[in-house]
Parts: sequence; structure tokens; C-alpha cells
Amino acid sequence: MRGEGAERGVTAAEGHDGIIVVRGSDNCRDWNGIHYKTGLSAKNVGAKSLSMNVATIPPGGVAYAHVHVGFEVMLYILSGRVRHEYGPGLTLTVENSAGDFIFIEPGVPHEVFNVSSTEPVVAVVARSDASEWQNIVGYDRKTGTLQGRAGL
Repeated sequence: MRGEGAERGVTAAEGHDGIIVVRGSDNCRDWNGIHYKTGLSAKNVGAKSLSMNVATIPPGGVAYAHVHVGFEVMLYILSGRVRHEYGPGLTLTVENSAGDFIFIEPGVPHEVFNVSSTEPVVAVVARSDASEWQNIVGYDRKTGTLQGRAGL
């Protein structure tokens, strides 16, 4: 996938008798045109079936076509405007802005666009997959085929 980058480190988690805290952090990973802050996952808090972080798509940025295999995604748009092109051949569209919640079912191909050339999109992203990145595959919008693991 385009825009891949290496993780820059995992912020330490603080354990407190069943409550684990990850303090505010800088971006730790650039993947597929999106910048992510360190969040919560199996990697740093031992989560079994959830992960969550904050994603930023820069002005004019695109998260290229991909599919979440076997897990759900929920997003809350904190700022900016985003367009999803989705479904077979990515022929359907929906636009969202700050204050909107978005649910993406497992297996739905989608490509994400920041529709602004001046403002970033910032969103809280929650996944029903503690690994965050392991179960994402690229999607070829022209052929409608999966392309293997994306951005790893």
C-alpha cells in the first residue's frame, strides 16, 4: 500500500489494578496515508478483542482502498470532512463531518478521502480487533480483488 511507514515506538502503559492508562502521545505510525497516535491494543495493554486510536488524514490525503477482514470499525469524526467510496468497485459514496459517527462492517471495501485541501480530518477509531493492523488487506478498485495484507 502507498504511504506505509514504520511504527516509531509504543508508548508505555501504566497498570493500575485492572485499569491501564496510555498517556497522550505523538504520532507513532504512518499507514496508508493516515497518521495514528499511539492508542490501546494487544501490543501495549493486552487487549483481547479491541483496539482504539486517533487517526489524522492530512489535507487532501487519501487512505487507499482496503478491507477490514473479520472485524468491525467505528469512527467518530472530531474535525474535518471525509468521503468514503465503498462497496464493490467503490461505486457508493458517503460524506461525513465533525460530530458524525461511522460504522464499517467487516469485509466492506472502502477508500477514504479528506475532501479539504486545507484542513486535516481527525477521528477516534475503534476496532473489534486487538491487533489493529494484522487483518487489513488492500483492495484493487479496478478488478474488485483483494491484494494481500496492507501496510504491514
